[in-house]
Amino acid sequence: MDRLSSEFHSLVGSPNRVESAEGYAMVTRIALVGCGYVADFYMKCLKGYAGVSVEGAYDRDPSRLEAFCRYHGVRACASLPALLDLPDVLLVLNLTNPRSHMEVSSMILEAGRHVFTEKPLAMTLAEAQSLAALAREKNLRIGCAPCNMLSDMVQTAWKAIRDRAIGDVRAVYVNYDDGLIAPRAKPWLFKSASGAFWPAKDEFEVGCTYEHAGYFLSCLSAFFGPARQVTSIATCQIADKGIAVDTMAPDFSTGCIEYDGGIVARVTCGLLAPKDHSMLVVGTEGTLVLPDLRNEKRQVRIRPFAKKGRRRYERIKKYPRARVSPLILVHKWHKPVDFFHGPMEMIDAIREGRPHRLSAELGIHIVEIIEALQYPERFSSHKNIESDFPAIEPLPWIIDSDSKTNGNSWVRRLLPW
Repeated sequence: MDRLSSEFHSLVGSPNRVESAEGYAMVTRIALVGCGYVADFYMKCLKGYAGVSVEGAYDRDPSRLEAFCRYHGVRACASLPALLDLPDVLLVLNLTNPRSHMEVSSMILEAGRHVFTEKPLAMTLAEAQSLAALAREKNLRIGCAPCNMLSDMVQTAWKAIRDRAIGDVRAVYVNYDDGLIAPRAKPWLFKSASGAFWPAKDEFEVGCTYEHAGYFLSCLSAFFGPARQVTSIATCQIADKGIAVDTMAPDFSTGCIEYDGGIVARVTCGLLAPKDHSMLVVGTEGTLVLPDLRNEKRQVRIRPFAKKGRRRYERIKKYPRARVSPLILVHKWHKPVDFFHGPMEMIDAIREGRPHRLSAELGIHIVEIIEALQYPERFSSHKNIESDFPAIEPLPWIIDSDSKTNGNSWVRRLLPW
């Protein structure tokens, strides 16, 4: 066992290990289904975690499967049943396209495996509830991306809100605009490290709200609990995005989400306005800004209201982070995000016998809100939200920021490259 592994295990008392004559064996075995564009991001971020081994992969496209497995040095499985028959696999990642999530996650659960799926959990509330029911029936777990809610930046913002750094929260303004990427940028030519093209046709047919709203809805759910009502509008503003599609989904949605305590969030998703992934939280004593929900390196900023004089605000200041975790970047400038944080938190939760934070219930709740935002015509533009979820606990290190090893399974060490 090398020095880095020794340091890791001494710090975390790793629950993902067994004793052997050779030392600690890396026994957290996972597998993945779907070797497309996003799968490379998971594989790169996985390098930051000791004690995880990818036992096999499967994709319905044989050429894509071969290219992915050759690039990452992973065993290629000839079929999904063959992958699900791999021994000692604790968790299967479902990295397929959204409209396949229901079918593939069901097959994984039926095979007796825990599953962590890419966002969203499913395409409809009914499908999401069905998956959660199947997981309960099989005494298994299902978790769902995105996991940016677990990042240092979002956890720090949550601490600031709990500490009333801006007083009582009254409103939130969220923009998730990706710019006019199509047809001008020709995103169907974007290519991942192993050679997978960005799935433009699927993205445009599924819709940017289904693809992106989870990044802010998971954070709002952590901060304020379950949403109660959604009022929304959604349209398709750019009908021709440069490639043929079967049905073009809305490329713009905006809505107001109401939470307990009178808190209202105005949220927007779009493929029109210049890139803006920000969240502005307005309180009775100032404002808090998360500059980019897809950049975990950014700092939370606080701007207090002025106490006296004619100025409305004091100077902007950075809210101190309790921790700065090193990141393995997917790209030097693109997506400084830890894609594997969610699966790792779920693995730890399974080993420790506690609830995982990105739960099936949270996934259901997010799907219900997304459906209301993207398809308001199904609900006369207004929907009372019926789903609920258990309160989400902040990460241990953010609760007790004075202890570097509090909740020691959360101490992460990146490999030295």
